[in-house]
Amino acid sequence: MNADDRRFEVLRAIVTDYVATHEPVASRSLVERHHFGVSSATIRNDMVALEEEGYITQPHTSAGRVPTDKGYRLFVDRLSEVKPLSAAERRAVQTFLYGALDLDDVLRRSVRLLAQLTRQVAVIQYPTLSRSTVRHLEVLALTPARLMLVLITDAGRVDQRILELGDLITEEQVAKLRTLLNQALAGRRLAEASAAVADLPDQTPLELRDAMIRASTILIETLVEHPEERLLLGGTANLTRNATDFPGSLRQVLEALEEQVVVLKLLAAARDPGTITVRIGEENEAEEMRSTSSVSIGYASHGTVLGGMGVVGPTRMDYPGTIAAVRAVARYVGDILTTR
Repeated sequence: MNADDRRFEVLRAIVTDYVATHEPVASRSLVERHHFGVSSATIRNDMVALEEEGYITQPHTSAGRVPTDKGYRLFVDRLSEVKPLSAAERRAVQTFLYGALDLDDVLRRSVRLLAQLTRQVAVIQYPTLSRSTVRHLEVLALTPARLMLVLITDAGRVDQRILELGDLITEEQVAKLRTLLNQALAGRRLAEASAAVADLPDQTPLELRDAMIRASTILIETLVEHPEERLLLGGTANLTRNATDFPGSLRQVLEALEEQVVVLKLLAAARDPGTITVRIGEENEAEEMRSTSSVSIGYASHGTVLGGMGVVGPTRMDYPGTIAAVRAVARYVGDILTTR
């Protein structure tokens, strides 16, 4: 092993021990816990070199060293293997998620599961409407003058709207309206569906035109991207268990999480279902999040990325275990949404 490789092994050991113990790591304990096959003087020299290069630092009151953001970044970039979930954990994840009833239930369970697996704050973005495709539009007569429109997307998202009519409508006319709307909508991306619906009133028989104008107006509002993206958060209390990881900034972090805009920006990078994005400390754009790290990924159905999910926690994080959990849950969520 050359000097650079050994130095990285020393950094890896410091990261691992500090994450596990939350105690600054001294050269003596490194030598006792790890078998580097060199003298303790050599390890001390390696630590001096790592400190000079900015990978570790010495807290004021301690003889030990702790990793810096730069040190965590090198550790994450050189992760040769991500600790996989055990067979028991994989079975538990599968059983827990496959029992879900609908999209809302899948996402609620996913957030709860991620928070439990990682002991961090878990966050998941509802499927973004613009990337979804209309699976079906159901038109139900509640009364002869009132209809319910139920829009179902390929991601399992369901939007319901009540439609008040100017005139009474027969069952036969309801069926005709349903057929016309589904011919225009089914199988189309939402942005295209919105344009198709706008053209429908001109192509509709006169006796149904007023109902179609009302239906298309409501549907265009439903189909156009909702400005407020919906997020689910879980496990916020996990941050308070390790308040010392956020000296003076825990309140800021909690407020930023509540704002959601910050979290949406974190997830914005997670557009590839195969690629984990890790942001560490100072790499976070939002100042209030610079004592945190985030691990995020996109989740997909039928090859289309629907949204992002991930966790937020302190920079002193079990990165291999967290990356494995985020990747596994995203894959299972994608599988479930694909088979629905």
